[in-house]
Amino acid sequence: MKNITKCLFLLLLTSLSAVAQQKITLEEIWGGAFRTQGMTALEAMKNTNQYTVLNFDRATRSSQIDLYDFATLNKVSVLIDSKDFKELQGIDSYTFSKDEKKILIANNSEQIFRHSFVADYFIYDIASKSLTKLAEYKVQEPTFSPDGNKIGYVYQNNLYVYDLTTKKHTQITTDGKKNAVINGVTDWVYEEEFSFVRAFDWNASSDKIGFIRFDETAVPEFSMDMYNQGLYPTQNVFKYPKAGEKNALVSLHVYDVKSAATKKINLDKYNDFYIARIEWTNEANTLSAQVLNRHQDNLDLLFVDGTSGATKVVLNEKDKAYVDVTDNLTFLKDNSFIWTSEKDGFNHIYHYDKNGKLKNQVTKGKWEVTSYYGFDEKTGMIFFQSTENGSINRDVYSIKLNGSAKTRLTTQTGTNGATFSPNFQYFINSYSSAKNAPKHTLHETKSGKLIKTIVSNEALETKLTKYDLPSKEFFELTTEKGHKLNAWMIKPKDFDATKKYPVFMYQYSGPGSQQVNNDWNGSDDYWFMMLAQQGYIVACVDGRGTGFKGADFKKCTQKELGKFEVEDQIDAAKVFGSYAYVDKSRIGIFGWSYGGFMASNCIFQGADVFKTAIAVAPVTSWRYYDSIYTERYMQTPQENAGGYDNNSPINHVSKLKGNFLLIHGTADDNVHVQNTMKMIEALVQANKQFDWAIYPDKNHGIYGGKTRLQLYTKMTNFIKEKL
Repeated sequence: MKNITKCLFLLLLTSLSAVAQQKITLEEIWGGAFRTQGMTALEAMKNTNQYTVLNFDRATRSSQIDLYDFATLNKVSVLIDSKDFKELQGIDSYTFSKDEKKILIANNSEQIFRHSFVADYFIYDIASKSLTKLAEYKVQEPTFSPDGNKIGYVYQNNLYVYDLTTKKHTQITTDGKKNAVINGVTDWVYEEEFSFVRAFDWNASSDKIGFIRFDETAVPEFSMDMYNQGLYPTQNVFKYPKAGEKNALVSLHVYDVKSAATKKINLDKYNDFYIARIEWTNEANTLSAQVLNRHQDNLDLLFVDGTSGATKVVLNEKDKAYVDVTDNLTFLKDNSFIWTSEKDGFNHIYHYDKNGKLKNQVTKGKWEVTSYYGFDEKTGMIFFQSTENGSINRDVYSIKLNGSAKTRLTTQTGTNGATFSPNFQYFINSYSSAKNAPKHTLHETKSGKLIKTIVSNEALETKLTKYDLPSKEFFELTTEKGHKLNAWMIKPKDFDATKKYPVFMYQYSGPGSQQVNNDWNGSDDYWFMMLAQQGYIVACVDGRGTGFKGADFKKCTQKELGKFEVEDQIDAAKVFGSYAYVDKSRIGIFGWSYGGFMASNCIFQGADVFKTAIAVAPVTSWRYYDSIYTERYMQTPQENAGGYDNNSPINHVSKLKGNFLLIHGTADDNVHVQNTMKMIEALVQANKQFDWAIYPDKNHGIYGGKTRLQLYTKMTNFIKEKL
């Protein structure tokens, strides 16, 4: 009788467990069932201790910019609601004038490339509640002058100024032409690889504009056919400098608003160079510019006299590999400046006087500063984010300008980010971890004390309990060669160490990247957990070349991308294969973009280790990728042919033994589908069987409508069939 009771009890537990562990579906993942709540377009005000958030009212289908008080979190007012203006059909994004009395609002945005877009823009006066359209045409990057009386913008590759008082548009440049000359915004490769679009800046007194001009006449063109727009395909043609090809010729100019004269700055001492950043200093007549040589191993910070055009090198950085461009250049009241650099082997904060003389290295240690938040002139405190609590974590800290009194302001292990109030009295902490969904909380800055939760995802976390999801285990993997690499693993919830499991490895592996991070990673993690529910172990390893473990670890792959990274993935797979609970004959690998380059190389060069690989939008030879990114790590093909070819997947296709799925979008302006077409031809000529999928008119992200659902269904089926 006792045995019958025990059996019934175990049967009941098994039944309850089956009910508890509801299976994740791809329809849920890509249908938004697990979407997190956040604070959209959170913006700290500069003049009042308040912040704004862009909210969407589903009932009225209107967008509104809401103003909140930092101290209480109470809503102070609705600055503008799109439903109050029939001409304003929603708010896509917004920026304030310096005095925060006016707002520039973007509407009907049309994407160009990853960051760039054109839009209808409206000027909203908060006091008078009046809305005025900036122009009768869509423009790019409109920006208020500091005095709030003018707006600079770009239209059809030319720079303009709009005077809010006279309502007059003044055209500053006239030579702008598609695929020839660009004024005031960046070309494709600058936008993608230097990550900025607006290439003009107002000075402090609102009477000068510094801007970059791009002459891309000699840059080779790339064309993409678009198939779904009519009876005949159309062609999108744009300038794209591949590795070793001609870049746009860049020049620096200063426009004087009062005299309407433009001065070209003499940079003749530089040859084949990049202007990676421009920004006016606090001195109204001094413009700063970061100038890089083509190898990107020498950077000059220039100060330019806005009247005479005279230049002087204030700071120089050299590196045996490459110098990272910094977005953290911050000018203090005395025009001394904050700078971040990894010149001591780790990325840290430095303080220089206005002549470029080092005053102090503010932060030190074998850890990285990952974000610089600002400087409080009143207290002399700097606020930043770093990896001091482990390379997979992020915490927020404060430190005095002299490097003393460093304080950790966040307490939860995971990924912490901060938005500070204008007076630095409070900060909103954005926190998540692999186990905790994103949460936004208000803290007192001095001690880091929690005041109140603003947005949490408790409802999502509660919803996820019924799926009884497996957890992500972080650990350090040591390869047979002795390399210590960050890793995570997701095992099935009902894991049994006496069984043998297939392993599906995910990675990206690009220079300075990180996939092993203690953060809430969204859709891919749900997919990995879905695979774990179906009996797979999913694992990820950040090999040599990835970031946040110091410059030597990151830059050891210089001039031979794919060599050590592939070696580390193969060696990591061998370590997994040695585990008693792993079926070493069933190890697969997946990656997208750089990760696709890696997955391809691994299935070819690690043919005896990997049974299956999926490569999405892969680079298949660095000869086909852009100049700025590729040459930063490889120099040019003319200088380093072996580095380009020895680890090109195309040159290893004959080694393929396992199952290979190759995927690409035809409208990928970043990693061109040419990469995949070249790979296909190489595989065909090697008489290798493989699977492939092409997505018409889809870009590097391959999304839109049901696309992601269909794509992930295809990949899931491939894994189940081939692994």
